Amino acid sequence: MSDAVLFTVDEGMARLTLNRPSRLNAFNADLAHAWRDATTEAVSRADVGAILIDATGPAFCAGGDVIDMATMGGSGADITALAEVINSGIRALTESSVPVVAAAHGTTAGGGLGILLASDYAVVGSRSKLGSLYANIGLTPDLSVSAQLARAVGQRRALQLVLQDRLLSAAEAVEWGLVAEAVDAAEGVDEASLVRARGEEIARFWLAGAADAYGQAKRLVRSQPERTFVEQLSEEARSIGAALETPDAQARIAAFAAASANRAG
Repeated sequence: MSDAVLFTVDEGMARLTLNRPSRLNAFNADLAHAWRDATTEAVSRADVGAILIDATGPAFCAGGDVIDMATMGGSGADITALAEVINSGIRALTESSVPVVAAAHGTTAGGGLGILLASDYAVVGSRSKLGSLYANIGLTPDLSVSAQLARAVGQRRALQLVLQDRLLSAAEAVEWGLVAEAVDAAEGVDEASLVRARGEEIARFWLAGAADAYGQAKRLVRSQPERTFVEQLSEEARSIGAALETPDAQARIAAFAAASANRAG
């Protein structure tokens, strides 16, 4: 696997680290293919119960590598094909039943928003900035931004972001619901390290708890647009019945019942 994405698995947690720091982890062909390969492997492995996406360098992801586009002379068809490679990785994450956390320090812009939105829980630093910025270079949203941004923040706010060159502050991103939390670092403390550590803490929380139940809850929410309301109710009923039959649920329910009985006594 290319070192454009560093991939490790440790005690159930797969870590995917975007690794083009000199280009702010902007996507070129190498990173696109490495991303597709890493995400596909992560969701297919039986020993992976949580996924953490983070990045090296000063930023999480600046989207597509505009300098590479300008100097390599690729056609529109080439860019479309490359976007589809990245999209396959986004689909691998969003269609899986493995919960994903993004630790997005620094700036996240353009297609980087799509990478962040492919996670189920996103953490940024208090000094982070997030925005669209596609139109600044005459391009349109890609990498799931038009598909997922409005679901995350509402259509009006999504339009405000894609129709302006605005960068949201971390506090605004939390208030909008684009990210779950912003990690604050004291002056002189490496904020990126704290963001990565918090992302890992969340992934470990899932693994230490009812990992399968968290994964199925993610699947139910993510896949809901594919179903009618009635179909979703049926899928919820089927899923909770299946969950009840698992050894993990049986043990947790028994422990809960025992603890309740002790408190009552």
